[in-house]
Amino acid sequence: MSFVNDDPCELDVIKSVLKNVFSSQIHIVRYKSLAGGLTNMNYLVDLDEMRLVVRVSSKEGSLLAIDREREFYNSVAAFNSGAGVPVYGCSLDPIGLVVGFVSGKTLNSGDLREEAVLDRIVAACKRLHNGPEFKGRFDMFEIQRTYLGIVQERGFRLPPRYLSYLDKVDELKKAIARRPESLVPCNNDLLAENFIDDGEKIWIIDYEYSGNNEPSFELGNIWSESNLDVDALERLVELYYGTVTREKIARARAWGLMSKYGWTLWASIQEAVATIDFDFWEWGMEKYARAEEELTSPIFHSIVRDLDT
Repeated sequence: MSFVNDDPCELDVIKSVLKNVFSSQIHIVRYKSLAGGLTNMNYLVDLDEMRLVVRVSSKEGSLLAIDREREFYNSVAAFNSGAGVPVYGCSLDPIGLVVGFVSGKTLNSGDLREEAVLDRIVAACKRLHNGPEFKGRFDMFEIQRTYLGIVQERGFRLPPRYLSYLDKVDELKKAIARRPESLVPCNNDLLAENFIDDGEKIWIIDYEYSGNNEPSFELGNIWSESNLDVDALERLVELYYGTVTREKIARARAWGLMSKYGWTLWASIQEAVATIDFDFWEWGMEKYARAEEELTSPIFHSIVRDLDT
């Protein structure tokens, strides 16, 4: 792995975060920018006797409903559960988080199409869900409303027909609320790249949106983020609950739908405020297209019906 040390601005920020976390000047041997972050700049940093990941975040995170103090608290809880990596500390100015580096493969959506990988992912989720309680509640319906208020107030872009589906979203919310699940500590943003496979176990990283939530949201979000087929969703449900029922499938699928619909507005906000070179609108519209397909098809009515079975 090649490292670079040629950007003094980056290096100054990394040093400031590390100084705030360790309360002293730290000797950085080398560092490397890591790809993949959409709300942070991530750096692999070698110290004299330690390899760390330093995540540097912008203040715009508050628009995205990210609470950095809660992220830090829940990252520590995730480590204590055995699902998350070690956490060394956080910095509030500059905003940053310092965690341990785990050597392994960052998964992609193709990996999640392998049944054996799904087995191990569910095991990782169970470790997290059975661990210490998180701080805060994650509710995608509330998040979506918050995002919508920001988008409308600031005049950010809305996808075509987005508002026309609010009645169906309310219908889905009422159906989900009739038979709530017990809340567990959840990551709530389980795209494939937030799983690291070290060959022995799968680690779950990135707790920006973490909070206590229904486990079925976690399953539906995994399914949605990697655009898996229905057989994979059934497999996730069976592995997690030990059985497959129409209600559990519908619940996970409902959360997957709401995840796509809600994160679409995340993309709208990011398109307007983010400085990262990434096509957030295209990313969001891909999710919205899949959400709209379900909202306008008989599948939606099947989901609502099966939530009551």
